[in-house]
Amino acid sequence: MDRFERQILLPGFGKEGQEKLSRSSVLLIGAGGLGCPILLYLAAAGIGKIGLVDGDVVSVSNLNRQVIYGEKDLGRKKVEVAAGHIQGKYRDLSIDQFAEFITPQNALKIIGDYDLVIDGSDNFATRYLVNDACVLLGKPLVFGAIYQYEGQVSVFNHRENSVNYRDLFPEPPALGEVPNCAETGVLGVLPGTIGTLMAAEAIKVISGLGKVLSGRVLFFNSLSAQSFEVSISPNPDARKQMPASKEEFENLDYEFMCEGVREKDWEQALSQLSEEAVLVDVREEGEFPLLEDFSHVKLPLSEIQKGLGLSGRKKEAWLFCQSGVRSKKAALLLQGLEPTLKIYSVRGGILAFPSSKKE
Repeated sequence: MDRFERQILLPGFGKEGQEKLSRSSVLLIGAGGLGCPILLYLAAAGIGKIGLVDGDVVSVSNLNRQVIYGEKDLGRKKVEVAAGHIQGKYRDLSIDQFAEFITPQNALKIIGDYDLVIDGSDNFATRYLVNDACVLLGKPLVFGAIYQYEGQVSVFNHRENSVNYRDLFPEPPALGEVPNCAETGVLGVLPGTIGTLMAAEAIKVISGLGKVLSGRVLFFNSLSAQSFEVSISPNPDARKQMPASKEEFENLDYEFMCEGVREKDWEQALSQLSEEAVLVDVREEGEFPLLEDFSHVKLPLSEIQKGLGLSGRKKEAWLFCQSGVRSKKAALLLQGLEPTLKIYSVRGGILAFPSSKKE
C-alpha cells in the first residue's frame, strides 16, 4: 500500500497532484511555532525537497508550541533537530539545512533554488525581506502570522500582478507597536492551527487544487473559533518602496527600516571585536547564563538612561539581552543618548550565543 493512497483517492487530486508534490521544492523560513506544523505536514504530504532556514537554538520557552522539540533538544540548533526528526520518519525526503538567519546577503541565493517559499518567521523585518526577495525572483509566497489568540494566512506573488505583503502592510509598525509572543505570550495550539492552514495553502499552490488564498487574507480567532476574510488589492504607493534591483535589495537594512534598530548576529559581533567596539549586557543583575570569555560592560535596561558615556571614544556598541527583545529597546533609547555611536542589537540574545562558548 502506498503511503499517499488516501491523497491519491481524492477527487481533483489523484496521481497527478501527488506527482506534482514529489517533484516540488519548498523553502520554509523559520523552524519555530509555525514552522514545526508546516514541516510535519509538508513532509507527510510528500513534498520532494524541503529547505529549512533558522539560525536559532531550542530553548525551554519554545516547548509549549514548537512540537518537534523536547527537553533533550535544549541548546541544539533547530534546523538540525527538525531535519533529523523528519528524515527519521521519511527516508525518501530531501532536506536542506540552513542554520542561519535569512538576510539580504543570503536570501536571493537560498530562495532562488526553490519553487515556493513559506514564511514562518516572527518579525516584520524578515517578512518584508522575504517578500521583496520573492517578488524579485518571481516566487510564490505563503504567509502566516500569530498574535496571542489570533492568526492570519495569505498567499502572495501567486501569479503575475498578484498582491504581495507590502500591499497588505504598506508601512512597518513602529518598534513596540505590535509586540511579539516573547512579550505578550501565545496559546500553544494557535501556531499549530495557523501553520496547518499555511501547509494546506502550499499544497494547493503546488498541486493546483482548490482556490488559493491569493488576494485574500484569512483571519482566525481561537477564542471564538470564528474566521473571516479580507480582500486586498495592489497598492501602487507601497510598491514604490520596494527595492527595484537585486543590488538595491542586498544593500537595504530591513531591521533598521522596520524597527529603527540595526542588528548583528553573534558571529558578526565576535569576529569584529576591537578597541573601537564595546559589547554591552543590558540584562538585569542575576540573569544567567553569564558571558565570561569576552570583555563586555553591564548596563541594565532599567538604567539605560544613564547612557554609556562612550561618544567620541568608541565607534560601535553591540547590545545583548536574554532573547534579543530588550536589547532592541535599549538600542533605540541609546541612539538618542549616544549620537556618535553606531549601536546594534545582537540577534537572539544570549540564548543564541554559540553553545561551545557558553558557560
